[in-house]
Amino acid sequence: MTHDLDTALTGISGILVTPYGEDGDIAPSKLEPIVTRVLDAGIHIPVVNGNTGEFYALTTEEACTMVREVSTMVDGRAPVLAGVGRGLRDACTLAKASADAGATALMIHQPPDPFVAPRGTVDYIKAISDASGGLPMMLYLRNDAIGTGAIADLCALPGVKGVKWATPNPQKLAAAKAACDPSIVWVGGLAEVWAPAFYAVGARGFTSGLINVWPERSLAIHAALEASNYHKANALIAEMRAFEDIRAEEMNGTNVTGVKAALQLLGNDCGPTRPPSAWPLTPDQQQKLEGFLTSNNLI
Repeated sequence: MTHDLDTALTGISGILVTPYGEDGDIAPSKLEPIVTRVLDAGIHIPVVNGNTGEFYALTTEEACTMVREVSTMVDGRAPVLAGVGRGLRDACTLAKASADAGATALMIHQPPDPFVAPRGTVDYIKAISDASGGLPMMLYLRNDAIGTGAIADLCALPGVKGVKWATPNPQKLAAAKAACDPSIVWVGGLAEVWAPAFYAVGARGFTSGLINVWPERSLAIHAALEASNYHKANALIAEMRAFEDIRAEEMNGTNVTGVKAALQLLGNDCGPTRPPSAWPLTPDQQQKLEGFLTSNNLI
């Protein structure tokens, strides 16, 4: 099935968790009911090997396995966005594996190396593109300190479809958007809570880890924003904000912990998170999570 990638990217990029078994190894089959729930709900583009998928806790071999397994589970029902990153050779290995698995596009994690030059990043992205055979690419920007000019240079590279903007700076997003080709898709990369602010300066769509737990709420927020009904969107966000507040604790170290703890309570146990993520939730955090799920009739 052929999918319109540009349209899908303006929807919800649903970042899937990575399940583990009792032995600590990845257990992709545990993800099947979650993928089914997400796709049945209508989430526009599932994402494998994103940060909610604990990308940096996985080996490259594990990440290659996850993109193959998720692509098989999705089975053409939606486009698949595959995260790639880390050192250049690992990123290229994963880019090729993602293309071979049938991924629709790549999401390129911003290099975490302490010595990153904007022009070096250009070479990094070009090499990843070549390794994938020219798959479309989304840049995942978590640090806008490289400046508007450098962002524009990256967006001008062949194959770059857009940017997942994951810094809390709407004004810099607006400046970057104005400096780039109008065809670039700008996606809110800080989930539902920041989506209204990013929509206000021209972004469309947003990333979400909530979809693993409550995809219907994510879709309702998206529909409200698409209709420019900010009042409704903010009201819907206020009702799920307790969940995001739990995930933001401990320097965001409970970000994935909150999702996996909720999945356990929903009967979709995907195992713990790997250190340095926090596991398990503290008793106070767990109580808040149970209260959130109960008050919203999720359990």
